[in-house]
Amino acid sequence: MGAGRVAGVTRARALRTRCLGAEGIREVAASRTLEDALRYLAATPYRHDVSPGATPAEAQHAVSATLLWHLRVLAGWQPATGADAVRALASGFEISNTQHHLRCFSAEDPRPASGGAPALDAGRLPPYRLGALATAWTRLARTRTPSELRAALAASVWGDPGDDSPAAVATGMRVSAAVRLATAVPDTVRWAAARLALLFGREVFVVGRRLPEVSVRRAARLLGPRAVGTGSYADFRQALPATARWLLDDIEEEANLWRAEARWWDAVERDGRELLRRSRFGPQPVVGAVALLSVDAWRTRGALELAARGGGPGDWSAEVLDAPR
Repeated sequence: MGAGRVAGVTRARALRTRCLGAEGIREVAASRTLEDALRYLAATPYRHDVSPGATPAEAQHAVSATLLWHLRVLAGWQPATGADAVRALASGFEISNTQHHLRCFSAEDPRPASGGAPALDAGRLPPYRLGALATAWTRLARTRTPSELRAALAASVWGDPGDDSPAAVATGMRVSAAVRLATAVPDTVRWAAARLALLFGREVFVVGRRLPEVSVRRAARLLGPRAVGTGSYADFRQALPATARWLLDDIEEEANLWRAEARWWDAVERDGRELLRRSRFGPQPVVGAVALLSVDAWRTRGALELAARGGGPGDWSAEVLDAPR
């Protein structure tokens, strides 16, 4: 066993202590004001990027930036294959940067595509600093028009999103990320396929927006051609492969797809704990550490939003914030 792999796994297990945890997240969610929540976070692993007086969007962005920093540190301790896995798992940050960049020269609605990460506040929040976790961001950041951005994506590992609209770019990148993640990190196939099913279901059956054909073809690699070719949500759900169907098993109406979001994160947390516990010095503990750090950041962002609304005991959704028992 190489020294690099041993060091990388050791670092991954050590990063587990950087999670706020269920009790800490409840404390944030119970805060009566956002300032109270920020004061609490100032004594936690999220203290580096969280500042007093931050807006809800700034605070959530800071939490995500802290997560990204941990992933960059973790990737730096990995051999090449381990770093590639972390990069694939962190692809959402490059997607967020690209959405933000596209909005800077687009008159389109700034809201994110269905299923996407919360939008960055253009003009106020900086792009995430990706470092070695970037795949094509340096080239994408230099583009000045939507058509240039699309061309840069087409020439990169992201592939052509099929159109240069914000919705097509955001959705196309997420489809591409899911397929690449399932290919590069076999332990995440179940996560990638289910997340893609949720994205596809929202876009097509809730928003009513047909994906560009190139994205439909990519999605078929994980969901199957029969599923992506269906005309109704019921048929789509039944045609999904087992790797994706589990997420939508009892969600019989597309209007209830919102329930799948927290379920997906709960599954990632359970699987992540199991992967991190594995004793061998392979990629599994690293993937598990990324999963647990990501779940913790997602719940912390949700808790901050609730604190900004007044928080208080009993005011938050157990489906979003409660860790599975």
